[in-house]
Amino acid sequence: MLTRLSIQDVVLVDRLDLDVRSGLSVLTGETGAGKSIILDSLGLATGARGDAGLIRSGAPQASVTAEFELGTEHPLYDFLEDKGLALAVGEPLLLRRVVSRDGRSKAFVNDQSVSVAVLKALGDSLLEVHGQHETVGLLDPRTHGAMLDTYGACEGALAATSAAYRTLKGLRDQYRDLKRQSENAAAEIEELTLRLQELDRLNPQPDEEAQLASERSLLGASERALEDINEARTTIGGDQLSQRLAKAFRALDHARTRAQQAGATEGNAVLTALSQAAEALDRTLIAADEAIALIDAAGYALDVEPGKLDKVEERLFALRAMARKLNVLVEDLPATRAKMAQSLGQIEDADAQLRKLQTEIKAAEVAFHAAVEALRAKRAAAGEQLSRAVMAELVPLKLDKAAFRVAIRSLEPEKYTANGGDVVAFEVRTNPGAEWGGMAAIASGGELARFALALKAALATRGGEDTRGPVMIFDEVDQGVGGAVADAVGLRLRKLAAASQVIVVTHSPQVAARGDQHLKVSKADTGEGVRSRVVQLTKDETLEELARMLSGAEITPEARAAAIALVKG
Repeated sequence: MLTRLSIQDVVLVDRLDLDVRSGLSVLTGETGAGKSIILDSLGLATGARGDAGLIRSGAPQASVTAEFELGTEHPLYDFLEDKGLALAVGEPLLLRRVVSRDGRSKAFVNDQSVSVAVLKALGDSLLEVHGQHETVGLLDPRTHGAMLDTYGACEGALAATSAAYRTLKGLRDQYRDLKRQSENAAAEIEELTLRLQELDRLNPQPDEEAQLASERSLLGASERALEDINEARTTIGGDQLSQRLAKAFRALDHARTRAQQAGATEGNAVLTALSQAAEALDRTLIAADEAIALIDAAGYALDVEPGKLDKVEERLFALRAMARKLNVLVEDLPATRAKMAQSLGQIEDADAQLRKLQTEIKAAEVAFHAAVEALRAKRAAAGEQLSRAVMAELVPLKLDKAAFRVAIRSLEPEKYTANGGDVVAFEVRTNPGAEWGGMAAIASGGELARFALALKAALATRGGEDTRGPVMIFDEVDQGVGGAVADAVGLRLRKLAAASQVIVVTHSPQVAARGDQHLKVSKADTGEGVRSRVVQLTKDETLEELARMLSGAEITPEARAAAIALVKG
């Protein structure tokens, strides 16, 4: 709902802060007092076209701020978040527009700069204007279907139709894609078969690249270590070292024998030295044999299959080459192989799948068309009820010669959508025998606003409106009528205001008497020029204003009595 309107330097208004209540707010005042300025300012704040002509004489710019309060489930929260203007639940929504002398304008939402298009999109959701020259929303046939569906409680049938449509569309999309694949199958089968054969021959395994890389590193290290071992064995002489040590040991033994034959006895220095030398050589021979055996054991342990490293590198190269060819990672080769096999199988089985899909599509078409017909039947019943309800509202609004109907035109089956197969339009004729047509083409001036009021009143009887609906503005909906008709207009506006905020500009005391809030617009010469101002009237002031509207310039006791009667009525 609209809670506050702040206007600065617009036409005859220099500064105005207007608090607006829920329910029915009426604006009254003499012709030319500036009531249209209020509506023009509100339009400016909600994205209407602005120009320098709206700026008060002598002021550099005009500025208008409209403050709205949104319900907790209002759809604009999502819109605002999508535009980077997220609003917390309960936080006021401030729409501001500034127009400069050069004709340029700036738009703001909660003090964040936005385009005028964003401001207008918000305004279209927040306001619904019905006046002498325009009726926003009701004149657009694109909105009529949604209004009728809400009025007729068609949400369930519409949801079923939408679900059936999505099912049918999904099957048709599958069929189309599979048909396209089937038509290109010859070349694709040949390509897939060739690639799959290559992968089958290669037979890549999960994590094989990492395993091969690790094995290659180990094999490379083993070969280098084996070379070092062979070098060590060659350096120490291998078996030749043992032979030389054994030969030296025998020579020392012969020398000791000759010394004994020459008469050397135990304890002789020569014999002692020869014995110690022989023992040392014996130990060296044992250690040398042990070292050679250990070196050979290490060599045997590191010995690998000849050409093993080459084989590992060849395998690794083959895997990586295939991965580059298919533009995938080596680790993805097994999954690519499985995917290719699956694709090949699907293509080869395409005919069977296409036949199956055709059967499913036919069944889905039957279900969808049945849902469309069920929705159409509910819409037709709702259309008849709405037509009767609007017709009943036209008589007290002095439109008894006019007629209203809900026209439902069936589309060709190929044009059905998720919303069904109907085009809904609200049509009127102002006189018996006249041609039916849209309200914008048929209804004139005051009739247009009263048609809108009748339709809104009829929609409200079935819960077609709710507290989350837009603010409804009626500009002189009572133009050209009075007495009982004006009273009927007031009653219907009051009824609408029970569910949605309604603001009405009126010259009718019968309408003004129904207001929850009475705002009087007047103008006066302040010495600095003529200025318009708006004041909220008290109960007594409201009675005085109603009396003025009833009697004119001179307020009579009879007019005051009539005003009291209107308020009580």
